[in-house]
Amino acid sequence: MRRVVIALITLLLCGFCVPAAVAAPGHARTETVLATGWKFHLGDVAGAAAPDFDDFAWTPVTLPHTWNAADGADGGGNYRRDVGWYRTRLTVPAGNRRVFLQFDGANLVTDVYVGGRRAGRHEGGYSGFRFDITGLAPAGRPVSVAVAVDNRKTADVAPLDGDFTLFGGLYRDVRLVVTDPMHVDALDYGGPGVFVRQKALTAAAADLDVTTRVTNDTAVTRRIPVRTVVRDASRRVVAVSAGAVTVGAGSTVPVVSPVRVLRPHRWNGVRDPYLYSVTAEVGGDEVTVPLGLRTFAVDPERGFFLNGVPYPLHGVNTQLPSRPDRGAAVSDADIDTDYRLIAELGANAVRMAHYQHSPHEYELADRLGLVVWTEVPLVGFVTDSPAFTANASAQAHELVRQNFNHPSVALWGLGNEQYVSSPAANAVLAAVQAVFRADDPDRLTTYAHCCLSDTDALAGHADLTGYNRYYGWYLPGAANLGKWADDLHRADPGRRISVSEYGAGASVRQHEQHPVPPVPGGHWHPEEYQAEVAEASWRAIEARPYLWGSFVWVMFDFASDGRNEGDRPGINDKGLVTDDRVTKKDAFYWYQANWSSRPVLHITSARDTVRTTATTDVKVYAGTGPVSLSVNGVPLGTRVPADHIAVWSGVTLQPGPNVVQATSRQDGRTDTVTWTLAPTS
Repeated sequence: MRRVVIALITLLLCGFCVPAAVAAPGHARTETVLATGWKFHLGDVAGAAAPDFDDFAWTPVTLPHTWNAADGADGGGNYRRDVGWYRTRLTVPAGNRRVFLQFDGANLVTDVYVGGRRAGRHEGGYSGFRFDITGLAPAGRPVSVAVAVDNRKTADVAPLDGDFTLFGGLYRDVRLVVTDPMHVDALDYGGPGVFVRQKALTAAAADLDVTTRVTNDTAVTRRIPVRTVVRDASRRVVAVSAGAVTVGAGSTVPVVSPVRVLRPHRWNGVRDPYLYSVTAEVGGDEVTVPLGLRTFAVDPERGFFLNGVPYPLHGVNTQLPSRPDRGAAVSDADIDTDYRLIAELGANAVRMAHYQHSPHEYELADRLGLVVWTEVPLVGFVTDSPAFTANASAQAHELVRQNFNHPSVALWGLGNEQYVSSPAANAVLAAVQAVFRADDPDRLTTYAHCCLSDTDALAGHADLTGYNRYYGWYLPGAANLGKWADDLHRADPGRRISVSEYGAGASVRQHEQHPVPPVPGGHWHPEEYQAEVAEASWRAIEARPYLWGSFVWVMFDFASDGRNEGDRPGINDKGLVTDDRVTKKDAFYWYQANWSSRPVLHITSARDTVRTTATTDVKVYAGTGPVSLSVNGVPLGTRVPADHIAVWSGVTLQPGPNVVQATSRQDGRTDTVTWTLAPTS
């Protein structure tokens, strides 16, 4: 397909807009979420795609839906990975329209049938995808839709496995998308069909190239109007480019429209996440994508830069948003809760591990100013086959095309922890890096490395390197994190390095004052030990500006059915917050005290409510102002927090309940706990 540059009419506006061209008559694009009216059966069923198949006995379900929320988190290690069938009926609008089915995520291999005929197959559990069903769904008449989601391990589809539960099913939204026959391309790896590339950015102007993929799904060649409109955060039009392009029947042409935005307001992370929008109008169709104007860079000595200013990334890893009773089949409101907690923590970055996340997560990161590392699901091992490499490459295309316009996305990830540095593993990483370079030459790439030499070839394919380093948990001594980083930096000063994972497990039901290092795979994970690892790790990270980023593992406890440790089987308990999002662990408040501008005052070990030892230390995480402490109303003095910690040593508890209260001398805030000294047997 030829590349057409439209520069016929470019209007740079300040507060008003002059129409550039009159779009051809057409129908506006519509999107309808298909949440209800579905029937479900777990297990493969012969003939289930047929229009007249009898699904009367199947279970009614509402999407999003997964079938292994319970057994995928019980620690049995054998949760059901199988084929699940979904059926519904829909009626597409009458008229000359194009009709698409859009799936925001279905795990792992999905086959879709409309009216008994195959609409398409998608291989990969975390990317969105669309199928054109126009020729399969007669306008104005009900038609059957059958979807088979195969969640079984598949040798040629990534991921092969992982330290997480692979929830099966249609666990994200399904939509019916209807457009005019002349429309923005809907079949470009599930992407929006509109891509905004920032060519230059100064205080005076931002120069953009907006590529719109224009599709003519009619039977004749058409001259199609194309118009690009940039709006600021208040919806005021600030730039327009307009023209027309000739597109052959059944063809798609990428059209590049140069646009200039004067006096640009930058997207500046959590400080000022300012967003523009870009709307591409093609005939009667239109698609709007976000725009944030910013620059990213990483220096091997000075770390991460945002808009030319040092901006060390301190953040968290996230897995699939999930809930104990629903697995990954959550709502946007659930995801909103997750990101409110991340913002409350004071993080300025998120690593969306270990696969593409939901569209809503990227939207929230844009709005909150969170810098995002997002990656393809290359976890643990690869299959040495052309088909596996092709699948990894296709998922890389999907990751970029679907998320290209999100200003929060700074880093494309090649994968996580390949355990064997084989020729096949290196070849797959090289192939994914080539896709990222071809699809997006401007962003940086990275890789989360572990378990082999720090300078193994696996760690050399991406522009940057992240290291998963669990000092104090899987490796001895949390304070050793700093020595490891210094040794690597000294040996290879040109390598741009980060800590992509660090942390420790913690049960909110297990407590130990002055804990000794627990066995990671054991059943004793005291909350206090996680906090001590967090304290030592963050001190080491904060003191080393050459570390361009650090990401705590993990923000929320999550389902990993192969685990049986801590106080609950089937759960990775390294989260700063419990999997039900109810309880913030002590380590949450440690990071909040260091990262957030919010006033923080938190007495640690609050859940260690029944004590058998009369003497205890009281530790408080706080801001920088003086904090006073009282026990049972008796003042025990005031401390100025050192490094956000105030400690009262050797506090004596009386038999029975003891009310311990910390008070900020700056603003009068208090935190109160009750510890009961019980007699020993």
